[in-house]
Amino acid sequence: MDSVLLHGEAEGYVKNLEKMPLKDVGSPRWFRQHEYIEKLNMQAILNASATQEEFVQELFVSSGKIPTLVYEMILIEVWKQKIFPILCQLQDFTPKSTFPLYMVIHHEATVINLLETIMFHQDSCESAEEAVLDLVDYCHRKLTLLAGKCARGDAPTADRITHAPDVDQSSVQELQNQSARLEFDIALKAMSVLRYITGHIESLGVSVLSRLLRTHNMPCVLVQLVEHCPWSRYTEGKVEKYVEGRWQAVAPRDHLKMTQQDGQLWIALLNLLLKPECQGKYDYNNFNKSQVLKLRGFLTEVLIDQLPVLGELQRFLSQLAFTDPAPPKKDLILEQIPEMWSGIMDANAGKWKAIAKHQIKTAFNPSDSDLREQAQRLSQTYNLDVLESLIPEKPKCGLCGAEAAKRCSRCQGEWYCNRECQVKHWAKHKPACQLMAEATEKLQKDLSIRA
Repeated sequence: MDSVLLHGEAEGYVKNLEKMPLKDVGSPRWFRQHEYIEKLNMQAILNASATQEEFVQELFVSSGKIPTLVYEMILIEVWKQKIFPILCQLQDFTPKSTFPLYMVIHHEATVINLLETIMFHQDSCESAEEAVLDLVDYCHRKLTLLAGKCARGDAPTADRITHAPDVDQSSVQELQNQSARLEFDIALKAMSVLRYITGHIESLGVSVLSRLLRTHNMPCVLVQLVEHCPWSRYTEGKVEKYVEGRWQAVAPRDHLKMTQQDGQLWIALLNLLLKPECQGKYDYNNFNKSQVLKLRGFLTEVLIDQLPVLGELQRFLSQLAFTDPAPPKKDLILEQIPEMWSGIMDANAGKWKAIAKHQIKTAFNPSDSDLREQAQRLSQTYNLDVLESLIPEKPKCGLCGAEAAKRCSRCQGEWYCNRECQVKHWAKHKPACQLMAEATEKLQKDLSIRA
């Protein structure tokens, strides 16, 4: 299998990760760090999927850089909430390309994907130290937002969550749509990260446990997700499930088959309700008890056959229905509190518009030469052969979305099912093709000169 980074390269990238101020988002310095994280993410996925030594995860633990990764993710979350809307509203903001903006929007998804890969391990959760609290709060924000949208009937309807940027896209409105679609994918990654945290709760301290059970009442949030199941939908007379990054029609015999998201959700609930460290710490007042007991209706024989450990949860709920557990003891606990979100917000309060205008001048209105330089750097970052090995499904046609077997011979970045689709799509694809092809040609020329 192709490799993205050698151990020494990965070590240098991890050690050079830093916490940047909000105003630097989109700067050349920030984009350099973005490239580091993209490569580290790809290598971490390759190692985990091939059951090789996960040296990227080990480097993050040994260097103590997981808190930096959590900070980077929350920084972009704040940017998307406070700066991006201002950029979209400014009348005089008409960039030649929205490509740099898309890369910033997509960065949050890259970081949570990397965290999903490395937080599977207990030593990663322990190495995060106080940042675990910030990570718990982040997961709570994402899952609460997802549950709230489902409760309002605003379930995700996009045919596909878009990961590949469209360099030819000039519409800021389309950027907003892409950002909204990415939020769904990010929430599912947050679900996985939360499941790993609950799996290692015994080694993370009383503050994390208190934040999950008391401050955020995560069991009730997860019950809402079980009820609404946002990764499953009924449309046009068929059942579709969100699997491997896209909505797929499900055969009738598989309607009750558990998805990865279902498994992560039920295991997180199992951990929060039945782990010895959690029992006796959750307040089963009238509301909480009524919410948790809703789970009994979903614990069918078919579900338990797929995840037998849920039989323990079924027995626990049967007992809970006929008992009133004593409220948890109100011990005096000196709790730690998360600081990253509030720290970023406090440091930039009242400066949002000024930061947006600064970034328009310095980052998000690049010249043609700046765009070519960015494209050249990205062609070095993204190894097409490696990327294809990470994608579980076959490539799709850039025009109609059908399964594709032909690739643009010039830029190698777009796929088509037939010649007719390629011709029809050429007017839209041409600027992106030109940009990437020129960058690749220049890169090959530079390499030949060095050789």
